[in-house]
Amino acid sequence: MVRRIGKYAAAVATGLMMLSAQASEPIKIGSFVSATGPASFLGDPELKTLEMYVEKINDEGGVLGRDLELVHYDDGGSASSARNFASRLIRSDQVDIIIGGSTTGTTMAAVPLIQQARIPFISMAGAVKITTPVKKWVFKTPQSDRMAAERILRDMKDRGITKIGLISGTGGFGSSGRAQTLEAAEQMGIEVLADVTYGGSDTDMTAQLTDIRNTEGVEAVLNFGFGQGPAIVTRNYADLGMELPFYQSHGVASDSFLDLAGSSAEGLRLPASPLLVPDSLPEGDPQKEVVQDYKAEYEAHYDSKVSTFGAYAYDGLNLAVRAIEEAGSTDPEAVRKALENIEGYVGVTGEFNMSPDDHNGLNVDSFRILEVQDSEWKLIN
Repeated sequence: MVRRIGKYAAAVATGLMMLSAQASEPIKIGSFVSATGPASFLGDPELKTLEMYVEKINDEGGVLGRDLELVHYDDGGSASSARNFASRLIRSDQVDIIIGGSTTGTTMAAVPLIQQARIPFISMAGAVKITTPVKKWVFKTPQSDRMAAERILRDMKDRGITKIGLISGTGGFGSSGRAQTLEAAEQMGIEVLADVTYGGSDTDMTAQLTDIRNTEGVEAVLNFGFGQGPAIVTRNYADLGMELPFYQSHGVASDSFLDLAGSSAEGLRLPASPLLVPDSLPEGDPQKEVVQDYKAEYEAHYDSKVSTFGAYAYDGLNLAVRAIEEAGSTDPEAVRKALENIEGYVGVTGEFNMSPDDHNGLNVDSFRILEVQDSEWKLIN
């Protein structure tokens, strides 16, 4: 009897030691971002945001009494690199959750591996196909390109515009945005009279814009793309003296776009989070304090302007932390279920209300319409 009790006590002690060791291990947050390359304007502020807030969370006591450890890789905007790094995060680094994918292409390259590995993944890319149809282990923080298209078209209709010209990039974001705009326009009673595209390496879109200008009946123009392309389109638009209302997508919602486009952007409108105009939000807006705090902390820490793209990382990390806390562990299925049931999380991008049928959790009205006035963003509605 004494021997049995001794063996039982030893087993309990061993179990407690294992639990204690596990509790002292950090919670691993994996990430692959495009910190360099053509999409660095997305990935750089995303990585900086993750690094800053992982450090802040640890300084405040961590999560479930454990520190966070950020394990990150720079995919340079390459889909194949993103896939390889996602595999490394899963198999070698054994992370607990992944927040990554600066672009639609890098995100979608990693999705099959993540689904197979059954690990929660929060993307920071915008295309609707990332979470529609719903993929069990995949979530995302930006509004979808479909929401952006609907918000832009609604603003056009409010201005009496019903016939438009569409120009878009041929990359993953631009082509998806084009498809969503064409579908939404048909449903909303808006005619797309001209539909032209440009490649990622194109340095002049005058010919495409001239086609739109020469199309009879066009009342406004929308460009769907990201990177250098939209800034070139904006400058070419001004050079051609086109005076029709001009819209861009949320893919260029940053101060860096204004630096690239210069005075050519005057009068341009786009959908964006309120991060670019935090002080314009009315008192009582639930996002105002969150947006102001993130902007102040980021700009103080890095001595550089905040970006809406970094906000996608901010929301992704906070959603992950909330899910882990509600799950009470890092068990993948428990965290996935907690993510799927998050309601009322007020982030920088909007208020998130997830469900088994919605792994984005945002609606069209989370977008605000901004206009460039005197080389600054102004809140329109």
